[in-house]
Amino acid sequence: MTTSATLLPEQKACLIKAATKIAPSWPLDKLIAVNPLWSHIAQSFDHTSDELSALAGIKTHLSLDTYLAWFQQGRIQQAALHQAAEHYQLDTSADDLVSQLSQATNVSSQWRNIADLADQYRPANKMSWHDEITHQVSQFCAAHYQEQSPTLRQKSANQDLDLYAHWREITIEDKGLSILMGEANLSDYFRALPSNQDDMSALVIHDLSLNHLACENSTLDFYAHALLLDINGWSSYLAYLNDFAHQAPEAPNENHVASLLAIKMAWGWVVWCYLKDTNNATFKAIERQWQQQSQHRMALIEQHQAAHLSLKVWAMAFELSEQNALHRTLLSIPVQKTSSAQKTPPALQAVFCIDVRSEVFRRALEAQSHAIQTFGFAGFFGLPIEYRAKDSQFTRPQLPGLLQASITVTETESDDQQVHHQQQEARWHRWGHAAPASFSMVESMGWWYAFKMFKQTLFSKQQANPVNRLAPNTAWTLQQKGRTLSPQDKADLAMGILTNMGIQDYADTVLLVGHGSQTSNNLHAAGLECGACGGQSGEVNVKVLASLLNDPQVRVLLNHMEANIPATTQFVAAMHNTTTDQLTCYDHQPNAAFSGWFEQAMYAAQKERALLLDPTLVDVSNKTRHKAFLQRANDWSQVRPEWGLANNHSFIIAPREKTRSMNLHGRSFLHDYQAKQDPDFATLEKLITAPMLVAHWINMQYNLSVTDNFKFGSGDKVLHNAVGGNIGVFEGNGGDLRIGLSKQSLHDGERWMHTPVRLAVYIDAPQQAIADIIAKHELVRHLVDNDWLYLYQWQDQTLSRYYQGHWSNEQGHWSNAQG
Repeated sequence: MTTSATLLPEQKACLIKAATKIAPSWPLDKLIAVNPLWSHIAQSFDHTSDELSALAGIKTHLSLDTYLAWFQQGRIQQAALHQAAEHYQLDTSADDLVSQLSQATNVSSQWRNIADLADQYRPANKMSWHDEITHQVSQFCAAHYQEQSPTLRQKSANQDLDLYAHWREITIEDKGLSILMGEANLSDYFRALPSNQDDMSALVIHDLSLNHLACENSTLDFYAHALLLDINGWSSYLAYLNDFAHQAPEAPNENHVASLLAIKMAWGWVVWCYLKDTNNATFKAIERQWQQQSQHRMALIEQHQAAHLSLKVWAMAFELSEQNALHRTLLSIPVQKTSSAQKTPPALQAVFCIDVRSEVFRRALEAQSHAIQTFGFAGFFGLPIEYRAKDSQFTRPQLPGLLQASITVTETESDDQQVHHQQQEARWHRWGHAAPASFSMVESMGWWYAFKMFKQTLFSKQQANPVNRLAPNTAWTLQQKGRTLSPQDKADLAMGILTNMGIQDYADTVLLVGHGSQTSNNLHAAGLECGACGGQSGEVNVKVLASLLNDPQVRVLLNHMEANIPATTQFVAAMHNTTTDQLTCYDHQPNAAFSGWFEQAMYAAQKERALLLDPTLVDVSNKTRHKAFLQRANDWSQVRPEWGLANNHSFIIAPREKTRSMNLHGRSFLHDYQAKQDPDFATLEKLITAPMLVAHWINMQYNLSVTDNFKFGSGDKVLHNAVGGNIGVFEGNGGDLRIGLSKQSLHDGERWMHTPVRLAVYIDAPQQAIADIIAKHELVRHLVDNDWLYLYQWQDQTLSRYYQGHWSNEQGHWSNAQG
């Protein structure tokens, strides 16, 4: 039944390349936003959309009806529609442009894998090949990667089998597959699979006539990519294991995604051979379709390209309309320049994360007094740290997923009793989140668990992350490669952070405000925390930085380095609760004036957010509304505790004085930047190559979770069950691993709360500096030139767009970029 074949180096390289086309998805305890199409940014967004639509039916735009409705409502402007049509080289003078763009063009087909072709001929009373393959592979992966108790590894708990070998070993013994599928002797075909992954791949390539030597746009390339997209959730998690998981040095260097691809290839070969031996008529029909599809693969992409043209025009027209509204805001209020003689020293300064949720609270806080000054800064506060709880083996990163921690921070003291309690709770939590899902826990605990749920309903209270409840002491030990940092090391670290932060004249009180969310019974809670802190709250970061900046030895060294921090200045670690808008100071009791400002800012921010969360709370008293927000945060059944970063659409890199009087409606990431303080533009380069990329990741995760929640979102969170403790979630008890945002995080039951538009970036810096940085960094150049985001210069009350090496003003007059 098998044919001897050898996997050629070119073929293996093609399979490995297909594995790199999947972007990583972080586990639940480190959940951060990711652009699911990150691996495709070297090609245009439009080409990626067409290709993935052809390969897997993936949607990157909303429906035509949605855009038409927005056009009728005036949300899409006629001028923007003509501008978008011109970009796609349509005749913008045509009187029937709107009518022309309103005609739906459907494509009749997409790429079909072997199982999909076989399902066309499968009786309705039998289990679908496709669905059973997805379910079987998904359940196997859950058990294989479950760290707590690898239930399938019966021979030895220490035996490391690669994913393909382990799957083959288990599947050969699974007699239930033949019974479930209603196909006799199915296990014989799994037994015929080579034990070596490369030999198996060679066999499949030979039997399915995939043996092209060239990889780019070959049938093998299409086939492999389509198989991974077919189980995109697990592919994405395994891409995380490939690229970011911190494995022990002795761990095998396995390409997890390639192993998953091998399993999918093996399943396809089993179906192919089984039908060939048992149903020749069906096999011949499938073989004919497979050959035709392989020959016309490029034409298939062209069909999807033509069919999606109208959607692309409408989507860009909507983006331009949204930007035009923001441009009017940015240019409507002249910046009030205050001379140094007129300048009043601030009574309070507060540094917030650039997170869009901070914009609402910062605006509310600044409204309390002209003596309040706020800044926007990346939420990990520039600390390249991981946190290790004292007297514990637990560590977690506290920095963006794109970066690696180089410093380990540990509190100098810990509460032994609290540590023991948390270890017990962790074991309990682990049992309730094993791969078979949490239903078994409820069944096992019976009435006792029901009583616990009833108690939570009537007497809800805040449920903090167990690690955060260790209550870190304000004294910290910082180590790098096992060596404790010296005072000079700490001063150098702090000086770099202060330089990028850009504060020139320090107030007596400077708040370092991290942020965190407050939710109950929420598997995706980490996704509402600080993405810049690796899906954790910013508590550790602000406490560590405040400790550094208040350290007398460090302060002396900083002032020798011309930091010019007054002796009276105190840095205070604080936390902004994004669910309730409460601001808490650690180890510092604010004076009466500050407390009053914080309270009134909280009330104002809560009232603004109530419009989107619960309009019935807008016109009630401040105390009534505040109580409702607390109840909402502690409610274990609340599926929409807050809207997170929904409706984000822009990133502004500019002095706060330019946006202070503007209402940006919680849609803009705000990072302070003063070009005059950055003569070599080193700070600007860091902002463009780090925070801008993170903002893009967040924006694209929200966009694609809306346009295709099936592939890039996690469905209905009411049905979520944890997989392997922290791996991810199933929707229900099976199917593919779900990634991305749930529908409840994006939709209020009547309308989308996030409108998918690509990020628009606005930078207050010289054009030459911006262009030079983009030219220097290929990743950034891909994002700008391949239409993954829009980039504008905002300077001197003018806006100019940078695109494919040129600057243009808003009227579309292009000029060559210098250098």
